[in-house]
Amino acid sequence: MARAKDILGGTACIAGNVPSSLILTGTPADVKAYCRKLIELCGRGGGYILTGGAVIDKADPANLRAMMEASKEYGGY
Repeated sequence: MARAKDILGGTACIAGNVPSSLILTGTPADVKAYCRKLIELCGRGGGYILTGGAVIDKADPANLRAMMEASKEYGGY
């Protein structure tokens, strides 16, 4: 993601990179910390959409809430 941001940051929006495995098996704290790291790395200067890689129908709702909370808390620009 860092390389994509460096190459495309000024010309295209990048999205993704929250692993489905993390959303399925991680804790809410793990998910929030991972999302924060992604936002700090890829969100600088705008042009980043935080999202998972696939539809997760069996995910713990607390993990999905943690992802949304991270977006609200760290993603404003």
